[in-house]
Amino acid sequence: MYKSLKRYISSKPKRSLQKFDLKQSDIAIMKRALTLGRIAGIRVQVHWTFVLLILWITFSGIWAETSTAGILWSNFFVIVLFGCVVLHELGHALTARQFSIQTKEITLLPIGGVASLEDIPEEPREELLITLAGPAVNIVIAFLLYLVIPFDFLQELDETQIQQFFSEISARNFLFLLFYANVILAVFNFIPAFPMDGGRILRALLSMRLDRVKATQIAANLGQLVAVIFFFFGLLYNPFLALIGVFIFFGAFGENVMVQHLTLLQGYNAKDAMMTDITVFDPDDSLESVIELILSGTERDFIVTNSDGHRPVGIVYNQNIIQAMKAKDGPLTVKDVMNSNFDIINESDELTAIYRKMQSEQKSFFPVTDGNRLSGAIDRTNINEFMVFKSSVAY
Repeated sequence: MYKSLKRYISSKPKRSLQKFDLKQSDIAIMKRALTLGRIAGIRVQVHWTFVLLILWITFSGIWAETSTAGILWSNFFVIVLFGCVVLHELGHALTARQFSIQTKEITLLPIGGVASLEDIPEEPREELLITLAGPAVNIVIAFLLYLVIPFDFLQELDETQIQQFFSEISARNFLFLLFYANVILAVFNFIPAFPMDGGRILRALLSMRLDRVKATQIAANLGQLVAVIFFFFGLLYNPFLALIGVFIFFGAFGENVMVQHLTLLQGYNAKDAMMTDITVFDPDDSLESVIELILSGTERDFIVTNSDGHRPVGIVYNQNIIQAMKAKDGPLTVKDVMNSNFDIINESDELTAIYRKMQSEQKSFFPVTDGNRLSGAIDRTNINEFMVFKSSVAY
């Protein structure tokens, strides 16, 4: 029916340490995004909730009895402004590339853009330069607009005429407003609200004097304080500011915890934390045997090996079994539900790299090999337990 490296002891206590089972909050919001194309090899995508921003602008214009032309110009302004946001994120991404850090994608959200770097530089100077590159792009855009905009025109208008000139977006004031928007973006991003640019700049500067964990804690605490201020001001004046406050608060918390975790994992590899008491299956084993083991034990995901039991050929995830049972049409075998597209971890791989991989991907269960030979498995819960024991020893 099945074979095991070391038969899992069914009476083993069930592992449950939810306080360390952290998933980055920005992973969920990256789902369901439309790819717009690639710039410098980086995928640019827009999240579906961006449509809500367009609808909000449109209906706000209708409610305020703005002209049809004004509503169209407002939507066009937002699209162009978010083009500037893409350039802002490209500033981060292309500077990071100079330090051999790649960017998976740039995603546009109603509250701004996110460049998903594959890694966060631990060298303070590198983080400082990468972070400064974003606002610097907005400053350059504002400077270029300043060179072509006839600001002398405004000096000829009185206060009433100026208010009328900016009463709604039009072709006449479009560049003026784009200039001001980029200035505001640059200034806003310098607010020390970690993990915004200003908070990362603060963390980088603090890291030059303090250890990274302490620097992150200080920046994150300040960021959460600013987030609370944003939230309450947003409730009174602008709902988008309140939304930004929520993202900052949980983003600061998540990255603060992540840095602490990475510190605990530093210097260890997969062999130090992997599970060796695991059950493996053959492709031809019945799915019923897998379900039987799930019900009688604590394992939820399983490795499928070739006939000699040494080389991984697939993974059976718990959710795949559930989906297969819903669409069941006759007896099923392991090969009918196993996932053949999976990554393999080597015993010598660093736990910090594995942790980052699990945080950035939906899957969190991987086979571990010594060369081409299966030696165990590692998952998020396993790493969480490892951190709990290491933190207990540390403190």
